[in-house]
Amino acid sequence: MSTKTAPAPSDAAPAEEKAKGGGKKKILLIVLVLALVAGAAWFFLLRPSGEAEPEAVPGEVLVLEPVQINLAESHYLRIGVALQLIEGAHELDGSKALDAVIEIFSGRSTEELTKPAGRHKLKKELSHVLEESYHGEVMGVYFTEFVTQ
Repeated sequence: MSTKTAPAPSDAAPAEEKAKGGGKKKILLIVLVLALVAGAAWFFLLRPSGEAEPEAVPGEVLVLEPVQINLAESHYLRIGVALQLIEGAHELDGSKALDAVIEIFSGRSTEELTKPAGRHKLKKELSHVLEESYHGEVMGVYFTEFVTQ
């Protein structure tokens, strides 16, 4: 009598199944990470930002009379200013602008005003103040006269 014995299940089969299952998990994890990275990239780089504020169109230029301002050390500044209005801006009163000019430039040293960086900083400050004072109807400031003595 010959007896055939059934082959004993080897330990290699379960290890092979575990390796296949582990590979699937790795692939699934990689796909998930790539999806998260792609979503984050779209959110931070490509998503449309909210409604863009329409840019103001330049309108008239309102030229104000030059004024003399007392500076430090008995010097003075004669400054003329022009305001770039947005299109459709109502007739503006220049008194707010002249008041801001006097407030910002009074008491400054001539050295600060003769350096281009100092003038640029003060012009930027003046532009910001005027934009707030005139509720966005002024979009730029120009110096038409700037003489120190």
